[in-house]
Amino acid sequence: MNIVVTGSIATDHLMTFPGKFADSIVADKLDRISLSFLVDQLEVRRGGVAPNICFGMAALGFTPVLVGAVGPDFADYRSWLERHGVDTDSVHVSQVHQTARFICTTDDDANQLASFYAGAMSEARDIELDPVVARIGGVDLVVIGANDPDGMLRHTDECRARGFAFAADPSQQLARMEGAEIRRLIDGAAYLFTNEYEAALTEQKTGWSAAEIADRVQCRVTTLGAQGARIERAGEAPVKVECLAESSVVDPTGVGDAFRAGFLAGLGLGLTDERCAQLGSLLATLVIETVGTQEYQVSDADIHHRLTAAYGAEPAAEITSRLSLRPSA
Repeated sequence: MNIVVTGSIATDHLMTFPGKFADSIVADKLDRISLSFLVDQLEVRRGGVAPNICFGMAALGFTPVLVGAVGPDFADYRSWLERHGVDTDSVHVSQVHQTARFICTTDDDANQLASFYAGAMSEARDIELDPVVARIGGVDLVVIGANDPDGMLRHTDECRARGFAFAADPSQQLARMEGAEIRRLIDGAAYLFTNEYEAALTEQKTGWSAAEIADRVQCRVTTLGAQGARIERAGEAPVKVECLAESSVVDPTGVGDAFRAGFLAGLGLGLTDERCAQLGSLLATLVIETVGTQEYQVSDADIHHRLTAAYGAEPAAEITSRLSLRPSA
């Protein structure tokens, strides 16, 4: 199954300040603020919704096709992704901008000062999908993840025009986009991925009820945090899947991307919606137990054990019998 994943590609630069920002703020000088903090820790993490999803799918044995815009500083990140089984040949490299970057400093009170540099991400609007599809010999599904808003709209319009099945996954861009744009993003989607809050925001901004959205997308997948996930298709009873129990909660960043990766991999394996969500929940749990969105590992034994403990022997056997994991890089 050929799956193309479009979306943001970024690196996260995360720093910690051993003190409190508030101690350095002069209340009557906020109009002339000038501060510099000496930090004592820096973590550079690979991120962006599209690579996060691709990494998870590749960990489960697939070769997803990454599509997005990066800068000339992408070489090390590209090598990492390719080593882990991701096809990066259709990534657009900007000649003028660096790869998108999230820079954040956190103090001892968990207050944060952050900046997001979109950089090359703005050039996603220049990417045409048809040459990508021609290169890989056809496509079964195009995932349209959070990205440059104009790029998301262009990809969606092209999918409709060319008859490519697409999954709408607007996530954090829902807050920025207007109702007409969101309607344009999701109308006719084979799959619509959101979390519970985003689902409500989608209905509010589009003016469409849950029933109307169900009539406009083939399948609506809503993650519910600790309550698991719900999958809805028009004319069918909703499917509810519980979360796996995590051994520890280390870092929730990237949990939603991991769920999507597992769900999409399940589609590639020909699994039911319920089994797809169970596989998605497994990857989401592995991420929440790990620092970093692409630092977890999967093994046949661990997958089988944890799926059996959560859902029973039959679902676990059905899923693992179809998996063919890639050797650890």
